[in-house]
Amino acid sequence: MKKIYYLSILLGALMFSSCEDFLTEEPKTQLTEEEVYGDEENIELLISGLYTQWRATRSDRRALYMYTMGTDEGKQGGQQIRENNTQAALDKYNGALNASNSVLAEQWNRRWPIVSAAAKAAKYATSETLKAEASFIRGVVNYELAMYWGPIPIIDLDDMRESRQPLTDVFEFIIKDIENAATNLPTTQEDKKLPTKAAAQALLGKIYMSAPESTGLRDFEKAKDYFDMVIPNYSLLSNYGELFNTTTNQNSSEIIYAFQFTNVWPDNNMVQHHAGSRAVADLDANTYFGGYDLCMPTDYYAENVSDGGIWESGDTRKNASIRYDFTLPDGREPQITWTGQADELGPHTKKFEDIRTQGVQNFWYSGGLIYFLRLSDILLSKAECLNELGQTSAAVELVNTTVRTRAFGGTLPPEHAWSTGMSQDQFRTQIMDERMRELGFEGWRRIDLIRTGKLVSLVKERNPWAKEEGMISEFHNLYPIPESEIKQNELINEEDQNPGY
Repeated sequence: MKKIYYLSILLGALMFSSCEDFLTEEPKTQLTEEEVYGDEENIELLISGLYTQWRATRSDRRALYMYTMGTDEGKQGGQQIRENNTQAALDKYNGALNASNSVLAEQWNRRWPIVSAAAKAAKYATSETLKAEASFIRGVVNYELAMYWGPIPIIDLDDMRESRQPLTDVFEFIIKDIENAATNLPTTQEDKKLPTKAAAQALLGKIYMSAPESTGLRDFEKAKDYFDMVIPNYSLLSNYGELFNTTTNQNSSEIIYAFQFTNVWPDNNMVQHHAGSRAVADLDANTYFGGYDLCMPTDYYAENVSDGGIWESGDTRKNASIRYDFTLPDGREPQITWTGQADELGPHTKKFEDIRTQGVQNFWYSGGLIYFLRLSDILLSKAECLNELGQTSAAVELVNTTVRTRAFGGTLPPEHAWSTGMSQDQFRTQIMDERMRELGFEGWRRIDLIRTGKLVSLVKERNPWAKEEGMISEFHNLYPIPESEIKQNELINEEDQNPGY
């Protein structure tokens, strides 16, 4: 996979050339691969840069493409869907969602340099901790690639397999990487951008839940065991809304791994730029909930149960997660802009807002943490495992006494308690809604839909653009391999394309 190697070397050179601690008389772009990977300090700097590159896939203004748009949870705004046919295809699932789609190609291309450089770090590092960090990064990025694109190359310097490999082999390799991380990462990290043993264990549980059934690796018992290793070490905050309060320490007792940011460039996250309201931005660009409507809640995610949505009366997560009021702090009321799209003042996610920017700087500089793994996700995942293992009443009890009790302010009203007598299938339906209520816009919905086989049926019903277009099909569970990859990689040909494309 020639492209991967070239980009990896370039990535490493760029990372190193920006580090003051790494200055020598020789220009960094002239470092040989042996010099870069033959020194443990260099590898440590490289891995630090890889965390930044991985973080960017979750934090820039396009981060919502892969994880939220095109689901039953998130959709593009009315103007966005009209401005860019290539981007619109992610929600419409029409003919523009094809191998030449540049939006998808960008997401594919930005991940492979991370995988390739991590593979080299895992090979050449002598420290078991650094090897574990490199394995964690390679494993988690490969997991995303495999869930979204299916069979992928395996980049292992001891056994290079540069053509698309069977998913069984891919997931075995991913599991091996994350198991290495779980064994050798420390229990705690002073630097919060570094993953811990618990982060690897939690991720292993999620991988065992979502490995395609065809691989024979899906194992709810193993997943539950890993979750049980993690759960005792964390505790839920009493107030759900505090998770997204940027004026407090967001690295709370609930957080297993979060991407770290400040509201100062270049460490700001840029998601609010496209998650907020254009009408607000047009009126005052220094209002912290402004933006450009790239990705907004679907009606199903935003509305009450009585109106066909998910929200029950008294659930505190609703107003902590979604903005319905767009009155500016000074009392001004925004109006629909030149676009004429009424959804500019429709519900928007609140989870990327940073009130510290209010009146001071543009919402582009939002600096709230972006959560990757937190305890409530793991509790809900364990409950799902219990249900799949035939222990539905125990699964219900776990959800009632933890996540749902917190959601209703510490006391779960009897009318909102799930029945321990519900069926296994009923639990499967309700846990998907509960995951949306708890984890909306936190990056897990597409994988949840794929692993449960619900992508097509639920997106067709709940995503307005997909419903209007009427073209989503089962083959859309995987994205197309980009045309640019097929042209550049001599070991991936047209006949290797995912079916349907």
